[in-house]
Amino acid sequence: MKKSIQFLGMLLIATVVMVSCKKDTDPADKDLFVGTYKGTVSYKKDGTTINSSDGKITVSKIDDKYSFYFGNNIPDLTGIKFEKKDDNSYVSVGSGFTGITINASTLKMLVVKDGATWTADCTR
Repeated sequence: MKKSIQFLGMLLIATVVMVSCKKDTDPADKDLFVGTYKGTVSYKKDGTTINSSDGKITVSKIDDKYSFYFGNNIPDLTGIKFEKKDDNSYVSVGSGFTGITINASTLKMLVVKDGATWTADCTR
């Protein structure tokens, strides 16, 4: 009986140590940014301007790249990589895609690429 209690005690200690030493999961690894953000969006190119105060952007992720799908006839932005800014937000990196900041609850965007400009100030 004494050996059984000793074994259970050691097993309990080992379990506590394993759980407390588990590596923290990065929010970006859990795809917290994937989903739909709503707010003000705009697009400008060659004299065409689209503005919407009730715009919608759907964010998806494949591998390490994000895509932003707009409503309101605004062209989508795809293949965008991000790097960590602070504990819970990320900023876009790469040619032509700088200017996007995202976290679990907000999306802010000012992207200028190929003569076009996308802006967004959205939440979810």
